[in-house]
Amino acid sequence: MTSPPERESSPYQPGTPRAGTPFAPVTAVVLIGVAGSGKSTVGPLLADRLRWRYVDADDLHPPANRAKMHAGRPLTDADRWPWLARVAELLDRTPGTVMACSALRQVYRGFLVEGRPWLRMVYLKADRALVGDRLATRAGHFFPAALLDSQFQALQEPAPDEPVLTVSADQAATGIVDQITDWLPSLDVP
Repeated sequence: MTSPPERESSPYQPGTPRAGTPFAPVTAVVLIGVAGSGKSTVGPLLADRLRWRYVDADDLHPPANRAKMHAGRPLTDADRWPWLARVAELLDRTPGTVMACSALRQVYRGFLVEGRPWLRMVYLKADRALVGDRLATRAGHFFPAALLDSQFQALQEPAPDEPVLTVSADQAATGIVDQITDWLPSLDVP
């Protein structure tokens, strides 16, 4: 299993070679963004379009993390690193995967893409009002709307040097899937 980095900063610096270059066929797409940005709506649609499997990284959280969030307490880095290691391990062993994973901080995204030139990330960009409306009507999910502020506090939007496609979440899910699938052929999807 891959170990998470000990440092708090991103392992990537501008001008250094990047994982996720178009030289390797794409075999995984990770949808990133705050809770309520549409990852679990877009993910299955994208997986169907690509004929891949869909995985929600929330399902990989240990029971303690889920209980903590359900109780309205935000996760810490100590909570997230073992979970991200599980996410990375699953991506390594299951090509043809579309995954929903918040990956809110640059260091988390850097950890997931490092050594995985076949992985692409798509950031579903959503403002607080849109996400607040969505979370207010979402039923059956362990993530309470009360944690919305903590999501936006933790969020570090992808920097221009990160290999991430940014798509507005304020549109129909099928439109988002169209944008992603239009982008992927240029990246050599098998």
